[in-house]
Amino acid sequence: MPQWLEWSLILGGLVIIACLLVVISHQTKNLREARHKAEKAETFQKNRRDSMIESIRIIAMAVEADQVEYSEACLRIKGLLDHVAPELLDQAPYRIFFEVSEKLQHMPTHQARLDTEARFLAKMDKERFEIEKMHADAIRRAATAIRHHQFVA
Repeated sequence: MPQWLEWSLILGGLVIIACLLVVISHQTKNLREARHKAEKAETFQKNRRDSMIESIRIIAMAVEADQVEYSEACLRIKGLLDHVAPELLDQAPYRIFFEVSEKLQHMPTHQARLDTEARFLAKMDKERFEIEKMHADAIRRAATAIRHHQFVA
């Protein structure tokens, strides 16, 4: 084999090795960035979940201290449980949050409530207060139970 061919093959091999090193370094960098993004997203989700659990407990304490209307507490706790532990909404005593929320589902909230006629609002408030009164004991028991519930990750 001529010497020039040997040197050409060696040089070609070195070029291929250099190209492979560049590809490997890019892949390693991309993998590192993907891991970092995944860890960051996981930390964000964990903090968000912890914040929701804390909100559930605060609302439950407000129910126990009669600092919040039971209907509002049920709507808020149900909404948070939908994200944190939806299976609890099928279990006693937490089922009451779902049941009351379903009974209040047709009532307007936020801007829709502001746009609703006062006479109609009075009628709906009366209905809401009756629902609260009918389920008050169950709501209080469920609030106490959810405040002491140990949420698993």
